[in-house]
Amino acid sequence: MSLFWRIFLLNASVLFVAAALLLLGPVTVSTPVLLTEALILCAGLVVMLIANAALLRVGLAPLQRLTRAMSTTDLLRPGSRPAVSGNGEVAGLIRTFNTMLDRLEAERAASSGLALSAQEAERRRIAQELHDEIGQSLTVVLLGLKTAADHAPLELRAALHHVQETTRGNLDEIRRIARRLRPGVLEELGLASALRALAAENSTPDRLTVRHDLDADLPQLGPDEELVLYRVAQESLTNIVRHSGARHARLSLRRGTAGSAGTLTLSVRDDGRGIGGAAEGAGIRGMRERALLIGADLTVGPGPDGGTEVRLRAPLRERSN
Repeated sequence: MSLFWRIFLLNASVLFVAAALLLLGPVTVSTPVLLTEALILCAGLVVMLIANAALLRVGLAPLQRLTRAMSTTDLLRPGSRPAVSGNGEVAGLIRTFNTMLDRLEAERAASSGLALSAQEAERRRIAQELHDEIGQSLTVVLLGLKTAADHAPLELRAALHHVQETTRGNLDEIRRIARRLRPGVLEELGLASALRALAAENSTPDRLTVRHDLDADLPQLGPDEELVLYRVAQESLTNIVRHSGARHARLSLRRGTAGSAGTLTLSVRDDGRGIGGAAEGAGIRGMRERALLIGADLTVGPGPDGGTEVRLRAPLRERSN
């Protein structure tokens, strides 16, 4: 039965009952209307309205649940689907909405994967150019400055040494940027070594101390999973350095037992000022998109002892030997 006929029959049944009570019951209407008759008619009208509202609320409740689901759906935070309830058109509408969400989430994951793959390829290209072209050019400049300083008059040597140190500092900064763009240690030594290097790179004696706690029996992961975990840890530590004002941070990677093959949980927490009610920026949205690529669940919120905690829980897939 369609939604139109269901609502029509609900209203028709209420009106039919009211008309039957008026025709067959002892209630009559005088001219002019008596006060008792007016009270009875008003009471009957109120009862009709209440009954009609109750029946319509029951009939339209699935649509209200669907409306709430539509207003709260976020493709970056896949959640439960609204339960298919009701009959006819309402149930069909909920099923269609759930199917649409499945398709949109799959398409977004696929497009995000392509975009992030292109982004990683561009990062590798830029890092290679920084290392091979600009890095080598600055190395040649350093050698030239050293030769010039060795043969320059005494009054120019101090200035040339200053330029030499400035150039060396720029060369070190370019190499650091290249390492962030293309984590060679991740490809060569694996995720655990890359996370230790990341913690050491973001630790500064006067500003921030980053400690790491990594399980010794970490499972073997695919390159995509390792890259997602590394990038989430990298973005989390970058946000801590730039925005949190924290003095201490902790990076942990632990293996859990939930599911058939287990889970892997990455946690980055700090003792900074926290995020409060601030809206999520591009960095956090990027982490959520990366998490979707490996079917992981990412949460960002206050830590157990204050500050902020980023937690990524990734399911482990069974691998054949």
